[in-house]
Amino acid sequence: MKRIAMAACLVLGLAAGMPSSAEDFPNRPIRLIVPFPPGGGTDILARPLAQELSKRLGQPVVVENKAGAGGSIGTEAAARAAPDGYTLVLGTVGTHAINQSLYSKLSYDAVRDFDAITLVANTPNILVVHPKVSSRSVQELVAIAKARPGDLNYASPGNGTPPHLAAEMFKKMAGISITHIPYKGTGPALTDLLAGTVQMMIANAPAVLPYVGSGKLIALASTSETRPAILPDLPTLNESGLAGYEADTWYGLFTAKGTPKDIIDKLNTDIVAVLKSDRIRDFFAKQGAEVIANSPEDAAKKVRSDVQKWHAMIQDLNIRLD
Repeated sequence: MKRIAMAACLVLGLAAGMPSSAEDFPNRPIRLIVPFPPGGGTDILARPLAQELSKRLGQPVVVENKAGAGGSIGTEAAARAAPDGYTLVLGTVGTHAINQSLYSKLSYDAVRDFDAITLVANTPNILVVHPKVSSRSVQELVAIAKARPGDLNYASPGNGTPPHLAAEMFKKMAGISITHIPYKGTGPALTDLLAGTVQMMIANAPAVLPYVGSGKLIALASTSETRPAILPDLPTLNESGLAGYEADTWYGLFTAKGTPKDIIDKLNTDIVAVLKSDRIRDFFAKQGAEVIANSPEDAAKKVRSDVQKWHAMIQDLNIRLD
């Protein structure tokens, strides 16, 4: 009898350690890691998404900001989490494409260590300047930078972030010298930009649109291929003399590799439904974000494609962070 009891306990123990199925998922809170500080575009989109997803799943979806190293710290934490669907990360083109080529000792692999659930949204980056900068067009800004090489400073959320690389692309294509001032997140960078400590920044649309609307910052151009729907009168950098320029930011939800497919499919169904709801669509649209809400397969395909795209771009820019 003792052997039977021990065997039964062993079976139960093994079962408890196995990933749950979609039938009882979720039966406890879900952690949503935002690998950047509060106040940036990722955080702005994550919070209403988590709130609406909580309602649909019947369990809390708790946002956890885990910032550092261009989003790599929080993203690694998600990669190392149990593959059971209870830890998600709202990744970006930075964490899941750019970082692969920026860091030779990156502690995770965006393709090997994650299962994609869906791409959430795409947002343009916006080139903004402090009102004290006399330029009101990209052409005028470039002329100032060429007349005063190195005098203008630009802020970024940190080394290797998509806005940093977008600004470096701008520098190279415009043939100008401007000084990079990295910060630990979009929020701190915007604080100094609004104070006039730095003169310009390329930033995610959700983070800067309120300040553009209030006149505290001046928008000169978007980084998108076409003009953002929310700013139809704002030219793109491509239209402003930088032919072929494009550097948008996408956001996607991922979980650790090995998560059961039925759980990934359930998460995809519920998250896509939330993303297509009127409340989220309207909120995202006001932030300049276009909902994507695609399949896990299409999301994974985009990641693989962008890893290759940014590898070539980073080699061309000759940027390494370690």
